[in-house]
Amino acid sequence: MREAKTGYIEVAFNDSLANIPLDAQFSLPAKGVTAIFGPPGCGKTTLARCIAGVQRLPRGFCAVDGEIWQDETTFRPPHLRPVAYVFQLSILPSHWSVRRTLLYKASKSTPTLIDFDGVVELLALAPLLERSPSHLSAAERQRLALGSALLGQPRLLLLDDPLTVLDSSAKCEILPFLERMREQLLLPMIYISHDIADIERFADHLVMMKDGFVTAAGPLNVVQSDPALARRGEAAVCLDTLVGGYDGRYGLIMLRLNGARLLIPGVPLRPGAQLRLRIAASDVSIACEPPRASSILNVFPARIKASLPFDEAEVTLVLALETGRSGMPLLARITRRSFDALRLSNGADVFAEVARAVPLGAAERCLQRLPRSA
Repeated sequence: MREAKTGYIEVAFNDSLANIPLDAQFSLPAKGVTAIFGPPGCGKTTLARCIAGVQRLPRGFCAVDGEIWQDETTFRPPHLRPVAYVFQLSILPSHWSVRRTLLYKASKSTPTLIDFDGVVELLALAPLLERSPSHLSAAERQRLALGSALLGQPRLLLLDDPLTVLDSSAKCEILPFLERMREQLLLPMIYISHDIADIERFADHLVMMKDGFVTAAGPLNVVQSDPALARRGEAAVCLDTLVGGYDGRYGLIMLRLNGARLLIPGVPLRPGAQLRLRIAASDVSIACEPPRASSILNVFPARIKASLPFDEAEVTLVLALETGRSGMPLLARITRRSFDALRLSNGADVFAEVARAVPLGAAERCLQRLPRSA
């Protein structure tokens, strides 16, 4: 008999549906956002339905934070699982106001996660309360769907590609609210998407799927350095940093990363705020010696963990930064000529030169609030 671990989401399904295989196994922390990524038709939604109990596979195991929802002898139906499921197109009662829709959901559960007023503030629903869902924009309807889901006081929130039907402006409107939920609620979320850009913005953990199989699972930046993603043309690694200060003379934000310091151009941000950076492999170069004079501000000692062919002219290097707690992953894409000329090999100690790091997410949340007199 398999035991469940407190503090983890544990999934193991190995069966087939309509002759389509599903072999999905992972164990990840039950906190933050776990993204399930893969091309359309790879089994992401099927996996989510199995976790929610909507789809039943006889051979399966599912446990959340130490509580078993399915094993050899147990199967909790969907209404007995403390999970909320938000779809691409949520069905909302069109004859009720936003307020009544939320109050109806709130009346069914004792507030343990968030109450009515908390949902209205978190998702900025106050201007919409007297309107009918039929008169809301697509992004506003999704905010209402999220609010209704949260008022069910779930212990797990399943988001099944909630942005796929939105245009670019609507996505820009809804993403900051997903980030606020991640930051303010002690609620694990599973986010399903085939858009890696959305995942990079706010996911903590990443599960990769292909043809019904889970091919990799772990922290976001670790899976980003997996060969399946590292070989992509837009390969990158996301790193979470803390704002340490500001160089007003040159307009540079000073960031801390495991004992190392990064400098990037920008406006003053609140000290201690968390800022996620996206560092593309194409923005990292390699040196065998510390550069004595260079325009590159961010140079870190690193070790080559793997070298992956990209095309006839280039190769992608998987690096481990040797700063503070060693092993922080990074990617570099260089020419094969440079790889041979520098006599690089796996295990070699090098210096990673980061030419560009792009902040992700709503940076305005991190802005330093200066006194009016300033």
